[in-house]
Amino acid sequence: MKYGFWMPVWGGWLRNVEDENMPTTFEYLKILAQNAEQKGYSMTLIPELFLNDIKGIEAPSMDAWSTAAAISAVTEKLEILVAIRPGFYNPATFAKMATNIDHISGGRLSLNIVSAWWEEEARQYGGQFTSHDERYARTEEFIEVLKGLWNHTPFSYKGKFYQYENTYLEPKPLRNRHIPLYAGGESETGKQTIARTCDSYVIHGGTVEEVREKLADMQRRRGKLGKPPFETFGMAAFVICRDTEEEAREELARITDVSEGSPGYAGYQDFISKSQLNVNVSLEDYSVSNRGLRPNLIGTPEQIARRILEYEDAGVNLLILQFSPQLEEMNRFAEKVMPLVEELRKEKLGVK
Repeated sequence: MKYGFWMPVWGGWLRNVEDENMPTTFEYLKILAQNAEQKGYSMTLIPELFLNDIKGIEAPSMDAWSTAAAISAVTEKLEILVAIRPGFYNPATFAKMATNIDHISGGRLSLNIVSAWWEEEARQYGGQFTSHDERYARTEEFIEVLKGLWNHTPFSYKGKFYQYENTYLEPKPLRNRHIPLYAGGESETGKQTIARTCDSYVIHGGTVEEVREKLADMQRRRGKLGKPPFETFGMAAFVICRDTEEEAREELARITDVSEGSPGYAGYQDFISKSQLNVNVSLEDYSVSNRGLRPNLIGTPEQIARRILEYEDAGVNLLILQFSPQLEEMNRFAEKVMPLVEELRKEKLGVK
């Protein structure tokens, strides 16, 4: 199991807690990234929204891609996975920007392809927000252009959404002219697009049974397309680690006490109506970002470690974790849970 963490560009993950002691400053994010490298985390996911979906649209939020460039320059080992919504970008200029950041990082950049769900954000920022299936059609062309520019010089393309003629892009990405592509989706169209075009599959938090079924389904889709298995299966999860289960449950009750009218719920209706989800998402689920509570990584270090091994058995090999407050709880997890997972795995395998 590899461990990643979400970069808190919105000041936290909790819609019912106004101040999580996680400032929206580059200095704080730099501390998190450099500390994570020392604590055994292998990657960070930098999400992208131009409006703050967690604390309300009037609250500050940090831009994903300038943050990614800056974090690339002050770290040495972390994989830097950054969200990209095709409806907001020209793929040729984006391919150039991403390749440049790949070089700044020494070949550590990966892309999390997101077809977008927030119509109000697109209206405010001039993004392309069409029907669900058309957003995925745009995404597929966007990826074709990226791969074409990274692999061919010059590159020409004529599609429904994008047209290029004899376009040059140099230099190329560092790793075999490619930047790894991650994506997550639950609709039929989304899953087929991801199976055709991406290298790894990432999902919102779910139960062990939900996750096992999703991962098996996606591997079957890859097989039918004659493609190799996905390199990585990642899952989002929010961690509450305490010395006793009672303390952990008290913290859970505190953060899921839904405050009616909270500015953090402004995007809720767009999220549940525009995403074609395959599970119901209650206000309580939505009170923590990315369905992070559904994996139930809540309790004592041993309870959480055993739960992680259940997800490992289900096929997950990357956990992308959220904590509050991030720095302190990341350190607690690294010190108390990560070693215990290794010990319990060896015990399970009979290794002394």
